[in-house]
Amino acid sequence: MPKGIKNIIAIASGKGGVGKSTTAVNLAVALARSGVKVGLLDADIYGPSIPKMMGLAGRQPDVKDRTIFPLENYGVKTISIGFMIEEEQAMIWRGPMVSGAVMQLLNDVAWGELDYLVVDLPPGTGDIHLTMVQQVPVTAAVVVTTPQDIALLDCRKGTAMFDKVNVPTLGIVENMSSFTCPHCGEATAIFSENGADKLAELHKVEVLAKLPLDLTIREMSDAGTPITAAKPDSEQAKAYLALADAVIEGVALLDKRPINIPDGFLPRKG
Repeated sequence: MPKGIKNIIAIASGKGGVGKSTTAVNLAVALARSGVKVGLLDADIYGPSIPKMMGLAGRQPDVKDRTIFPLENYGVKTISIGFMIEEEQAMIWRGPMVSGAVMQLLNDVAWGELDYLVVDLPPGTGDIHLTMVQQVPVTAAVVVTTPQDIALLDCRKGTAMFDKVNVPTLGIVENMSSFTCPHCGEATAIFSENGADKLAELHKVEVLAKLPLDLTIREMSDAGTPITAAKPDSEQAKAYLALADAVIEGVALLDKRPINIPDGFLPRKG
């Protein structure tokens, strides 16, 4: 792992479509707004969406002496395979190639000094996840789900994976928790209720945030202007800022606990 990175926070989900990348982007920007130094690594090689969501689509990072210099926007240093391929290009790679690409994006990038590197993992529990936890001292994971039963079932598998490899789970983020009608103001739990609470109780972790299903969040993400950057005083942005505070507090608590390093981990440098 490059020197200077203090904490790596893995953002994971058991399945796709739960808003994991939106959460990762807004968490990274919210952390930066809190005054800490932040990087964002898009580890979803098959579906890199971070360049568009961070307003960096179409740009390429500088490369000098085999070192990649990350692009920066909204106070967050960002790297993604999406900067290096055409937007419509399909990544038809086998597991070892994908894992190697992720490690290159981590190790060959001039991150500089970072308090937090937020890693947007692909859905599921595949090769990239195992490579990260076996070769990188991941500080902790944040698992994103919706309240829907099928999402929670897959989320349990993701949380169990981190338990087995001895990576602490800071907590659960329940995305699309409810939808508030813009006309009448009534909140509706479209994807059921309190699913994250049950999952958190099962795994003895916290519910870090319950984020709304919100049109503005979606529109801002599609436009490359995360709501935490474009409308930091909005209620939607405040939910992500509170999530950032919870992550900072959770990492601070982990620093006070004895850490068990599982077999296969590289020693922390620096």
